[in-house]
Amino acid sequence: MAVQAFQHTIRAPALFSGVGVHTGEYIRVSLRPAAADTGIVFVRTDVRDRDNRVPATGAAVCKTQLGAVIGNTAGVTVSTIEHLMAAFAMLGIDNAVVELDGPETPIMDGSAQPFVQILDRAGRRELASPRRFIEILETIEVVDGDKRAALSPCDRFEMSFAIEFPTAAIGRQAVDLPVDEQAFRAELADCRTFGFLQEVEALRAIGLGRGGSLQNVVVIEGGKVLNPEGLRRPDEFVRHKALDAIGDLYVLGAPLLGRFEAERGGHAINNRLVRALLARPDAWRYRTLVEDLAEAV
Repeated sequence: MAVQAFQHTIRAPALFSGVGVHTGEYIRVSLRPAAADTGIVFVRTDVRDRDNRVPATGAAVCKTQLGAVIGNTAGVTVSTIEHLMAAFAMLGIDNAVVELDGPETPIMDGSAQPFVQILDRAGRRELASPRRFIEILETIEVVDGDKRAALSPCDRFEMSFAIEFPTAAIGRQAVDLPVDEQAFRAELADCRTFGFLQEVEALRAIGLGRGGSLQNVVVIEGGKVLNPEGLRRPDEFVRHKALDAIGDLYVLGAPLLGRFEAERGGHAINNRLVRALLARPDAWRYRTLVEDLAEAV
């Protein structure tokens, strides 16, 4: 698909529901079209006593433990937004309102594939305003021990991700590819989140992982994958980490023209990179294809 020069929203509302992987709550969601320059805005319909709108922005990310959590100044939060945000990013949805009656986006099957299917059914509608891209001009890097994440100049969106876990089920895995809608659909969208069986009790003791199951998480124990259907891809683990990163980066509010590189990365360092980029306005600029076309005439 050609890169779109104008902003898009969904053509029609879309409804879906499911369990939150951390809260275990059954949550209903309504995706609604939005006007140009709205961005992606989450609305907690179960909250009626204060501001229930939570725009998905870099500054709104308030927690990054096992997922991306955004919040507003009224203390209203929405968690586990990253898979839906990745689908919005790669299917070219710039503006949408996400209404949900609970604190967490449903996990669905643990990947972005169900959200891709939902957005395909909703359709896509072009808006009159030009689409802004974030063009990386200088390399921005964040390092935390053996973890690293960086954005560097590139004339398209590329992603390089490497992980390493001391288990035979994962080991060291790496993926490096240019990412557009076609590549996302073919290479990343169906890759599921994963976790370790020995961590389940500890997670549930702190209120996390209560909705996790073999239906929505790839579970590892003793170097083996417990899911009876096995893996969807031999390197599904690192591909899911790349999927997460796409969603984490889309809180910047615009698609990237740059190369993202991560070593042992995750939600926390991804958001640190987002904040580092926003703190360096000299390292990037907004660019529109409409302006490029006008200059070419």
